[in-house]
Amino acid sequence: MTEQTLHPMREIRVEKVTLNIGAGKDQNVLEKGVKLLKNLTGRVPVKTLTQKRIAAWGLRPGLPIGCMVTLRKGKAVDLLTRTLDAKDYQLDKGQFDDQGNLSFGVPEYIDIKDAKYDPEIGVLGLQVSVTLERPGFRIKKRRLQQKKIPPKHRITKEEAIGFMKAKFNVKFESEQEGEK
Repeated sequence: MTEQTLHPMREIRVEKVTLNIGAGKDQNVLEKGVKLLKNLTGRVPVKTLTQKRIAAWGLRPGLPIGCMVTLRKGKAVDLLTRTLDAKDYQLDKGQFDDQGNLSFGVPEYIDIKDAKYDPEIGVLGLQVSVTLERPGFRIKKRRLQQKKIPPKHRITKEEAIGFMKAKFNVKFESEQEGEK
């Protein structure tokens, strides 16, 4: 099947984009991360808490160690294009998992388009996680008669890579080495 005659239920779309900043036990960095995510997205981030006790790192259950914010629909696609622009639309195939989702890091938030430098925040990086879906993925989240996604309807790594190439014009580092 070609891209033009693709069945509507086989179309891939962006379900959500999650921004994450890990701060460890340093609460000062955590507050800067919360402020940064609020500036980038306009939404209040959620603090992530530890689940385990790791005495060597000084962590105990319930201690806030990071923050995250999730965007969906149009805002998610807009933010994804801005963060991909910060990476010069270059990703690595190793950043995709077997379910077709991808994650990449942005080392400095000032590389993101329309992000202004804030001296109170300083230089801070963040992680971007993108979840892809197809129509019909609701069956795994609905309240009644939850079911698993059938294997032939799941998104493979290759399909996710093709979607990112077609929709966002992403280039992959392994392909560029072959061109040189």
